[in-house]
Order: sequence, then structure tokens, then C-alpha cells
Amino acid sequence: MDTYTLAAAGLPALGWALHGGLLWRRLATARRDPLTGLHTRAGWTTRAEHLLARNANALVLLVDLGDFKAVNDTYGHAAGDAVLTATADRLTAWCGRHGIAARLGGDEFAAIVTDPDRTADLFALRIALDEPVEHQGHVLPVSASVGHCHRDQLPVPSLTDALSAADASMYAAKGHGRRNTR
Repeated sequence: MDTYTLAAAGLPALGWALHGGLLWRRLATARRDPLTGLHTRAGWTTRAEHLLARNANALVLLVDLGDFKAVNDTYGHAAGDAVLTATADRLTAWCGRHGIAARLGGDEFAAIVTDPDRTADLFALRIALDEPVEHQGHVLPVSASVGHCHRDQLPVPSLTDALSAADASMYAAKGHGRRNTR
């Protein structure tokens, strides 16, 4: 075979390789929230299920921002975006390298951590999430309700059951006033 024939035969393969790479990048982008850079629900669920199944120390968290609509209404959507981004950064920092965080939508976040030191320090997370955010000369109030579920509280380590328990815990925290963790 001559060089021309080899090159002509390789072009379709190169085209498919480039197309596959573009599709892979699009899929990876779709699994990340464009504002915060966190995983979306779809991107987080598979990883969270894996971590929950394999780690006896796993802790699943749900976070809901309090009075988020008031921030958007009072200061504008750019201010709301600043609060969401700050929350994502704070949650990611708290998770460290032994966990992953996600933005489930709106002002709802989730995380799973496997480090026993992190699971014991929910108070530090609550303090971090409740820190005000500065945006364009304004100090924006931030409060978060945090619910959690330890893997060992579950009869079967299922992410669905862990999220349900964390959700119940979060709503119990909301019922006890702002800035609570339960």
C-alpha cells in the first residue's frame, strides 16, 4: 500500500476518534454545574453510591440554603450566584479529598465524605456555610440547614435511603430555627 492509501484509510478513524473525544467532553460538562463547577445529581449519584457501598465511615449530607430567595430578590441574581458559588467552595473545602459535593439544583447541595475526621466535624461545616458573603460592597446573609445520615444508621447501605434520612434530618434542623445542623 502506498502512503496515500494509508492516509485515506486512517482519516475516518481519526474523525471518529475526534468525534468520540468531543462527545466525552460534552458528557463530562453535562455532569458539572456550570455556575459552581460541582457535580450535578447525575454526575454525583454514581460516585456517591460507590463510596457509600465501600466505606463503613461514609456520611451523606444534604444542605439547603435559608432565605435564598430573599437574597436574589433584594440584591439580584448575581448576588445569589455569589452565594451559591461560595457555598459550593465551602462545601468542597470541607469535604476535602475524601469526599465529593454536588449541586442538586437551585439552592440544594449534597455531599458524601468517607474521612472519619470530617464526619465528626459537622459543626465546622455549619459555621463555614453560615458565613456571610461579600458581593459588590454588600454583605449578604447566608444560612444553611444541614441534614446528614451515617452509613451505619442504614440497615442496607443504599444512597436512596441515606438521602431520605438526610432529608428528614435537614427538615428537623429547619424546624429548630435557622443555622442548624441535625
